[in-house]
Amino acid sequence: MMSNPRQKSLQQLLDDLPVAYTLTGNSVGITISGIAFDSRKISQGNLFVAVTGETSDGHVYIPAAVANGAAAVVGTQPMDGLSVPYVQVSDAREAMAWMAAAFFDHPGRSLTVIGVTGTDGKTTTSNLIHRILVHAGIKSGLISTVNAIIGDEVIDTGFHVTTPEAIEVQEFLSRMAAAGLTHVVLETTSHGLAQHRVTGSEYDIAVVTNITHEHLDYHRTYEGYREAKSRLFLSLDDTKEKPTGNPHLAVLNADDQAYTFLDQLVKGEKVSYSLQGAGDLNASEIVNKPHGVDFNIRYAGKIIPVHCNLPGDFNVSNCLAAFAATVCGLKIDPFIAAEGIASLPGVEGRMEWIDLGQTFTAVVDFAHTPNALERALETARKMTKGRVIAVFGSAGLRDRQKRRMMAETSIKMADLTILTAEDPRTESLDDILAEMADAAVKAGGKEGKTFFRVPDRGEAIRLGVKLAQPGDLVMPCGKGHEQSMCFGTVEYPWDDRTALKAALAELLKIAGPAMPKLPTA
Repeated sequence: MMSNPRQKSLQQLLDDLPVAYTLTGNSVGITISGIAFDSRKISQGNLFVAVTGETSDGHVYIPAAVANGAAAVVGTQPMDGLSVPYVQVSDAREAMAWMAAAFFDHPGRSLTVIGVTGTDGKTTTSNLIHRILVHAGIKSGLISTVNAIIGDEVIDTGFHVTTPEAIEVQEFLSRMAAAGLTHVVLETTSHGLAQHRVTGSEYDIAVVTNITHEHLDYHRTYEGYREAKSRLFLSLDDTKEKPTGNPHLAVLNADDQAYTFLDQLVKGEKVSYSLQGAGDLNASEIVNKPHGVDFNIRYAGKIIPVHCNLPGDFNVSNCLAAFAATVCGLKIDPFIAAEGIASLPGVEGRMEWIDLGQTFTAVVDFAHTPNALERALETARKMTKGRVIAVFGSAGLRDRQKRRMMAETSIKMADLTILTAEDPRTESLDDILAEMADAAVKAGGKEGKTFFRVPDRGEAIRLGVKLAQPGDLVMPCGKGHEQSMCFGTVEYPWDDRTALKAALAELLKIAGPAMPKLPTA
């Protein structure tokens, strides 16, 4: 729980709760000083929410929370004999989100909130939108899976990629409103939607990049995953009227397989974008360069030249999404929007160049899904006339199907593939790599010639650098900006960019950072 001096009565929070509940005990005179779902972080006067997760049940920790000073408890199971009021609801996460929004005075209702969802490109598109807003002179904030930006303050939002919990989201929004910001870009994951982390955020504009294969370990089917993403668009209808007005705009990718589904789902205002000429906004004359891409946006009879410092056609698509949200949704001048796109120097861990003077190109990218890896390799091919050397793995305890899909993709599109660790968690890393190697062989790969298995990620990156010849391109994928890697239940410090710099420095025999150590070393 994040500290905050504000207080609300329990009855105020209950009066504002839009879901059914049953109260056991007396709420009169009960003052809430904060909200938490971790009993260890409870302090005097907090509201404890008993959340049931995949591996733990918050109801078990209710006695500890009360002992630590909880003034009231929210849960989903019948509970008798508590010394504090107990609020029983059907969904504790949904109740927590609404109560957090009420606790922080519904900050989303005083901000224009732009939500960005999708399988790939969410962080990049969110950063592009934020940069356009800032360039247009609009006081805006950003909450992404990398960080939160409130004015000049940049706050890390965690080791791994997911939307912050509802309490954090609402406090970030509250701090933005208090700082005088008027707009916020909220990167919105499928987990964030399914787990009500963004419920009560009051979205005005909903943007989707794409919906491809990912997170089927959690959502079970593509249709289930797509349904979770679609909640962002349905939430537009629930947004309260705001003094600044409500764009209620859906921004859809006409090139994506989910387009027809979303187009039929959205009944209100919508705009589409396309690289294929199928949208309301279309890109043309795309020219990829080593350090970016130039193209034209055709919209409403106008042709707007654009330069983006991020290479690849997929980043043209991200630019179109950002342009549509800001120009169509917020009426920003299209040429100002184009300048805003050009002003973004890059995004951490997204096609990020690492240059220590080597004779080949070295790039770190976050591609960790089959589609993202395909797009990254497609872009890499355009960035070099030499060979493409891909270094990546696939996470443990996550979608198993994509292990084979990513290995197959790399065998077909890269010249050399190095399979390695990527957050194996409690799964056997050897078993994960065996699955990927089997798929690589079936796709035509030859172990020891066109692909390699190197369990230690540092050694894998070293091998990629060692194999690179002048003019080649080496690209570690899957970790991007992330600062840790999980083995067992322990997060070990790890940064692909640091690792790549260490490997390059060793090759060039110059000073550089030490290679981060993992338990596989």
